[in-house]
Amino acid sequence: MENIHDFYNKMEKGNIMLSFKGEVTSDLLTSILQIMESKMETLEEPPKIKKKVYNILVECLQNLYHHLDDDDFKTRVNEKSALFMIRKLDGEYSIMTGNFIASENVEMMQGRLDRINDMDKDQLKVYYKEVLNNGEMSAKGGGGLGMIDIARKSGKKLEYNFDRIDEEYSFFSLNIKVAQ
Repeated sequence: MENIHDFYNKMEKGNIMLSFKGEVTSDLLTSILQIMESKMETLEEPPKIKKKVYNILVECLQNLYHHLDDDDFKTRVNEKSALFMIRKLDGEYSIMTGNFIASENVEMMQGRLDRINDMDKDQLKVYYKEVLNNGEMSAKGGGGLGMIDIARKSGKKLEYNFDRIDEEYSFFSLNIKVAQ
């Protein structure tokens, strides 16, 4: 990057409303939600869209907060390795997140995401209740309910990618699109 103005122009051209890289804390979550609520008010978004974007944003941020993988990696790279961006382009919001995960968890996570993506609206509703009632919990305390809920609320397929960093770690990218 030659200078910060170049970076600013790239963000403007990409319609990036908010971008963050670093440690995800509960205070940060609160601040981001307040910022986005304010931005959507300024844009005079309809209440239905504000609610949908806000709820999906809460789920995505909670996923980052609760599911960042172990401190070993954070210590190795000297960074709390989370990233998220929100952009609005042609009336559609994109909520993008990224974080490092243990490579051994990629296959299981990909299977869950593919299963969610293979379902329609009614199947997702049934699956959500099934996971909730069965009390299936992950090691981090969730049963994958957040991803199911995101798919239900967005009405779109979950776009994701895993980039292998090394034998131990991969980078998980998630893009949720929310249309009006």
